Amino acid sequence: MDLSRENLSNKEFWNSIGVTLPRYDIDAVKAKTAASPTWLHVGGGNIFRAFIARVNQRLLNAGLADTGIICCGTMDYENFEKIYKPFDNLTIICDLKSNGDTGYEIIGNITEAIPADYDSPDQIARLNEIAANPSLQMISFTITEKGYALRDADGSLFASAAADMENGPSHPVTCMGFIASLLNERFKAGRYPLALVSMDNCSHNGDKLQASVTEITDAWAAKGLVDESLRDYVNDPTLVAYPWTMIDKITPRPSDDILNKLTDLGIGNLKSVKTTTGLYAAPFVNAEVPEYLVVEDTFPNGRPDLAKGGVILTDRDTVDKAERMKVTACLNPLHTALAIYGCLLGFTKISDEMNDEDLRSLVTRMGYEECLPVVCDPKILDPQEFLKEVLEDRFPNPFLPDTPQRIATDTSQKLPIRFGITISSYYNEQPGRIAELKFIPLVIAGWLRYLLAVDDNGDPFEISSDPLAEFFREELKAAGISYGMTGSPYGKLGSILGNETVFGIDLNMTGLVPIIEADLDAMLHEPGSVRKTLHTAVVG
Repeated sequence: MDLSRENLSNKEFWNSIGVTLPRYDIDAVKAKTAASPTWLHVGGGNIFRAFIARVNQRLLNAGLADTGIICCGTMDYENFEKIYKPFDNLTIICDLKSNGDTGYEIIGNITEAIPADYDSPDQIARLNEIAANPSLQMISFTITEKGYALRDADGSLFASAAADMENGPSHPVTCMGFIASLLNERFKAGRYPLALVSMDNCSHNGDKLQASVTEITDAWAAKGLVDESLRDYVNDPTLVAYPWTMIDKITPRPSDDILNKLTDLGIGNLKSVKTTTGLYAAPFVNAEVPEYLVVEDTFPNGRPDLAKGGVILTDRDTVDKAERMKVTACLNPLHTALAIYGCLLGFTKISDEMNDEDLRSLVTRMGYEECLPVVCDPKILDPQEFLKEVLEDRFPNPFLPDTPQRIATDTSQKLPIRFGITISSYYNEQPGRIAELKFIPLVIAGWLRYLLAVDDNGDPFEISSDPLAEFFREELKAAGISYGMTGSPYGKLGSILGNETVFGIDLNMTGLVPIIEADLDAMLHEPGSVRKTLHTAVVG
């Protein structure tokens, strides 16, 4: 039986293999959404389909909503052509439980999937039509941290961002330029209110979104490319809001094991693809069961009943504390630590790393001893319980096919949040304790060692995609730092570790540089030195 809209009518088949079907009229929802869209999402990846679209589907199933979600994307157009279109925008969500059980649900509420391709005028015209519709309540985002960036590590505008600012709203090439263009369409249609809701894993994500949109619209207004009052519109919180959020759900790339399991169940047309940009995609998503979405309740044009879909609605301060708890302490820095050392030590599954005594000790001790002491309790989630679930249930889940190589992607974009904020907290609030930090400096040293692209056996390996990786590789090379070097890195890391854009703070001010230098030096000279350095640190 193929995955298709037509075949959903064969309920007997889907029920026989334990697949939960949508409980609403898909055609009616599609028609209502086309005429009166309420929710547009940018970014059609795994976290969107496994979590955000599912929030809306829960409301539809319960009769609490009558419109679905329209999805669009500014890159990886192949994803729409190869994964959405052939399967009528349907997705099978595979819930991978830590006891080995798997639950299946078909997501059917993605009513349109539109590449934001300015070489396809009809698609852009439709997106502009959606943006201008008074019924639209929000545009949400899962585009990763780099999707909001307009500038590089030096603070210089990316060429693409500079081009958008110069050329105006007619043919933007960045995601932020695209959003600014949509806002301009909504502004011209009637200055209708809207919420722009970033659901990406970055601190104060709403502010990052607003800052980028504002910088682009300011440039357009200054050049006379748009109405001057567009500036006021995009910065009036009663008209355009940028709520802060915290999201958490691990959604690895599609697993061949899951693909084979679904095929064995009798679903015939499934496939996985790797796009030309390196994205792995499939008409199914394999994901863990735990999930958290905390959203600042600021929606100028109203919103769906998100709380009944599983979302925690609260105020900005609480979102900030919940996000800080997760991103700077209880999950993300631990993930990055496992990613870096997992790649260096030859691991290909996060769960296998948690069976390694040294790696388990690294993330456990770093979480409890160095991260938790500077975390504010958000009250809506208990930091101790959250960390315990991560370390004892989520990371060790052997049925979750997550890899250190995936988590290592874009590490340079993640370090200022995942480690810089905690280091800054010690520096500003507990300066006497900063010299006691051992595991956080070890991870930073590990990242520098990782960038050399030589594993602990002395063999070359391919580092994960990262927009600043080559920049720092050249910096290390210029400093004379390489695997097997005869000298030491002492006194050679000042300019690298002083990069506040990447580390969130000038590490030269903190007293941590000698610790990082010593850790890196210990890992540079011979095979097995990464393991030895790691073991010495965690048993001490």
